[in-house]
Amino acid sequence: MTPLRRAFFARPAPIVAADLLGTLLLRPDDGLVARVVETEAYRQDDPACHAHRGRTARNAVLFGPPGHAYVYLSYGMHWCLNVATGDDGAGEGCLLRAAEPLAGLALMRARRGGVRDRDLLRGPGRLGQAFGLDAGMSGTDVCGDGRLAFGDDGTAVAMRRGPRVGVAVAADTPWRFWVADSPWVSAYKRSPRAPVPPVQPVG
Repeated sequence: MTPLRRAFFARPAPIVAADLLGTLLLRPDDGLVARVVETEAYRQDDPACHAHRGRTARNAVLFGPPGHAYVYLSYGMHWCLNVATGDDGAGEGCLLRAAEPLAGLALMRARRGGVRDRDLLRGPGRLGQAFGLDAGMSGTDVCGDGRLAFGDDGTAVAMRRGPRVGVAVAADTPWRFWVADSPWVSAYKRSPRAPVPPVQPVG
């Protein structure tokens, strides 16, 4: 397995998000390994991005050097994992939406409360819970800190792309990427607050 280095993440978020598919997410201290099967990209010029309105204490990691984990609390209950991408100061990153569990399943099951294995990492909140993420993990250097890391074992996957899940603005931006036919991918749900998509002409 080849570790993913800084240069991998120092590229535009949509490119990194697509290329993360099939790579391995690792938490070495807990013995956890999972294959990334679903991601989303966000950039500062995108109104759905946490960095869109500028740098804050909460989102500062997105503006820092690429290859650092941005962990945030969603809806007051779910810790979600992102990785900063692009140039230092760019304000962008990739959300890890789902993964296939490969090692450390007993610990993942314990953290997830006995759900079926298919649902251990199927969704960003579930992934965060199974990997034991919290605010203390935000800022972790995935290229050298050791607590979180990514690796490439040469596995090739077929990619699909489409609109992101649950965002109320820029809902039709096709920056969600997933592994075709993977049972570990989360279900697509359009936000009820998003505008109705335009009707496509027939013929």
